[in-house]
Amino acid sequence: MSTSAQPTVKVQLVRSPIGTKESHRATVRGLGLRKLNSVSELQDTPAVRGMINKISYLVKVL
Repeated sequence: MSTSAQPTVKVQLVRSPIGTKESHRATVRGLGLRKLNSVSELQDTPAVRGMINKISYLVKVL
């Protein structure tokens, strides 16, 4: 863990990206999510928030 105390957000993949748009599948991979129910902890930036918003129907924010 970094000592800079950056705010983070945890994201869990709860729906399969199979059958979704290619750009949405790329966004899932870009967030570091692989298998169903995998969790990724990311820095809370506007770019990451936008990616989460784009695929909000596939993920759950923890």
